[in-house]
Amino acid sequence: MHKHERRIDYKVGIITVSTSRYKKYGKVRELKNIYEDESGELIAKEFRDKVSAYILVPDNIEDIRSAIFEIFTKADVCIINGGTGVSPFDVTIEAVEPLFTKKLDGFGEIFRKLSYEEIGVDAILSRATAGIISNKVVFCLPGSIKAVKLGLKLIKPVLTHLLSHVKGLS
Repeated sequence: MHKHERRIDYKVGIITVSTSRYKKYGKVRELKNIYEDESGELIAKEFRDKVSAYILVPDNIEDIRSAIFEIFTKADVCIINGGTGVSPFDVTIEAVEPLFTKKLDGFGEIFRKLSYEEIGVDAILSRATAGIISNKVVFCLPGSIKAVKLGLKLIKPVLTHLLSHVKGLS
């Protein structure tokens, strides 16, 4: 751990992209109201008191972008789960990547490599990615609990170091 990392205080916002849950519950905006969202709950448990926001949105580009900007009023890091596959309804990547000022290619590359070791060639279907938007960090993970566990294994150890660079503290 670098010296500057200890000074980094940050908040995390969670966005779950799920049209089926959205149809059932509407646009949930409170952490205590996470329904049928194992992946969102896992992210919240992993970051505990650092979580400042949770939003449930449908698979819709404008809703996803709006949620990101809302999260960024309360957090330095946005972790999105869901909508990263290849079906016509999966639009998380299309919503997020055009907003990146810098893309963190290594995140998706390592995620897919480790996914391949776990699930084989189906890892090709993953479009997990990460990047910087307005000096804030965004991670886009598949919605499955296994994928979120893997993503968190990659995110947690590097997050303060990444934030120190993004904030110009390194």
